[in-house]
Amino acid sequence: VFQPITGIFFDKHPVAWSLPIGMSFTLIGLINLAFSDNLYWILASVFLIGIGSSVLHPEASRITFLASGGKRGLAQSLFQVGGNFGGSLGPLLVALLVAPYGRQHLIVFAFVALAAIGVMYPICKWYKSYLNRMKAQTVSVRKPVHLPLPMDKTALSIAILLILIFSKYIYMASLNSYYTFYLIHKFGVSVQASQLYLFVFLIATAIGTLLGGPIGDRVGRKYVIWASILGAAPFTLIMPHVENLYLTTVLSFCVGLTLSSAFPAILVYAQELLPYKLGLISGLFFGFAFGVAGIASAVLGNMADRYGIEAVYNVCGYMPLIGLVTWFLPDLKKKR
Repeated sequence: VFQPITGIFFDKHPVAWSLPIGMSFTLIGLINLAFSDNLYWILASVFLIGIGSSVLHPEASRITFLASGGKRGLAQSLFQVGGNFGGSLGPLLVALLVAPYGRQHLIVFAFVALAAIGVMYPICKWYKSYLNRMKAQTVSVRKPVHLPLPMDKTALSIAILLILIFSKYIYMASLNSYYTFYLIHKFGVSVQASQLYLFVFLIATAIGTLLGGPIGDRVGRKYVIWASILGAAPFTLIMPHVENLYLTTVLSFCVGLTLSSAFPAILVYAQELLPYKLGLISGLFFGFAFGVAGIASAVLGNMADRYGIEAVYNVCGYMPLIGLVTWFLPDLKKKR
């Protein structure tokens, strides 16, 4: 929720050392989480970690855009693959370190946050020199920022992109949160085996994220969005009706590969629409994506309790068809 707010703040008041500041909140939150002994302390710790995330995503996405050398899709994909890798590795490390040995072992993750702060140091030095150059330009004559579309079409395009994020993350939430339950219920696999099948899906999302950005640089982001969201529909519609475990695994891999390639293309498309509001755009899209995923998990969980887990996938299978609204997006590559 705070990501658009921090994005707006740093758009107006850029801070060269914003990334280590955000990661420091994460570091303090992790240390507190390791030693918290009541619910309120846990909630306060998670709140601090969330503040760190709300600074990291808009600011890191901004710097990724600025440092891309024109290959913005590739840069954004590489940045997000880091997030995908951490997202899949985090639960595994918790299972290996925290579950068997106790919650205090969360302190190990604090050292990862310290390492991240160290990695950020040269990046922040580069960003500081960039901000100094921008300040020097304001003293001299500064060129007006050219927008690729009129403001009314820009607002419409951003609204369409948010609708696409909504359709993508509703379905992704159904897989991230309930795919293991679906496999256990329908095919009778063990909990351990279901985690392996989930890992296949997570690997596919990492590959798709890595491919989506650079392909968008080459052929145009609109076409990647078309192929990604609408292209996943055949797989999502077929999967609930398949009675074979291995074919279901193949379909889940195809869904992860196609759907995940959309987000880098969508985010860079939105950044190119408003290049002087990089923090706002990054915070808005990351925040909306995470928010939709969180709310969808709760709604889908209630639906699964009431109507059964298979009903969730029968309904969610239609979500990628919302990708038809991509038709109304202008092709920025042609305009350039």
